[in-house]
Amino acid sequence: MASNIGWELYRSFLGVLNEGSLSGAARLLGITQPTVGRHIAALEKALGVALFTRSQTGLMPTEVALTLRAHAHTMESTAAAIERAASSRGTAVQGIVRISASDVIGVEVLPPIIARLRQQHPALKVELVLTNRVVDLLQLEADIAVRMMRPRQEQLVARRIGQIELGLHARTEYLSQHGIPRDLNELAGHSIIGYDQPNAFIRSIGKSINDIDRKLFSLSSDSDLAQLALIRAGAGIGVCQVPLAKRDVALQRVLTSSFSLGMETWVTMHEDLRNSPRCRTTFDALVEGLQHYTDQDALGD
Repeated sequence: MASNIGWELYRSFLGVLNEGSLSGAARLLGITQPTVGRHIAALEKALGVALFTRSQTGLMPTEVALTLRAHAHTMESTAAAIERAASSRGTAVQGIVRISASDVIGVEVLPPIIARLRQQHPALKVELVLTNRVVDLLQLEADIAVRMMRPRQEQLVARRIGQIELGLHARTEYLSQHGIPRDLNELAGHSIIGYDQPNAFIRSIGKSINDIDRKLFSLSSDSDLAQLALIRAGAGIGVCQVPLAKRDVALQRVLTSSFSLGMETWVTMHEDLRNSPRCRTTFDALVEGLQHYTDQDALGD
């Protein structure tokens, strides 16, 4: 087995894994199809294993290829982190910073915070990754993450923002047509918007939502943005962040005393980045902006 295998071979390997074909990987990576083919052949020769088999639907990864996927992703994250670190020079706040956040936080809350940050530091470039998956900061998948649960790894710098309250909301037109539920039992007579498959956050608050049976869900989606859009469209009653709902006069909270959840919010980054001007400045801006967002709820604005 060759011991000196270039990163470009693994890059093409990941491209084929993701796209399922040489042509798809070539388009993704911006190189030619024959180049991708040569990379895969060279990698298979260097490793002494077959990585893909041909099928009617494209290239199918072998068991070995699937085993290598996680290691190749780690290499990809490390290469990207090296590029971000190299983009920052000296003590100036410049270069690339990669932020991970949930869909709703990333779309509804962070944009004005990032806009102000960029106004103050125009040489800073922000990569915003929206995912409800907990990205691995130790594997450098992102520089900074906004998380809805307390980080457990000791190598992370973490700042607790506080709790974002979640409540049941509906559009006023929906409530005018269908009535306002007086207790949780009356939810059975309404269109309830909920999740499809429970994620880590849903599992962590499972005991708190036992009163709402999944069988009540008339509309379900694993996308928090889709759930929010359905609430705003008047499709039914669903869970929404209270400070977010307060921004929309068309939304009304229901069963305030019967249903309330607290969503822990943290800003985290790897401790090795605490002295990076681009990361430290971004970290502080996120903390300040998110604290203002949660304070709006606490003050009842």
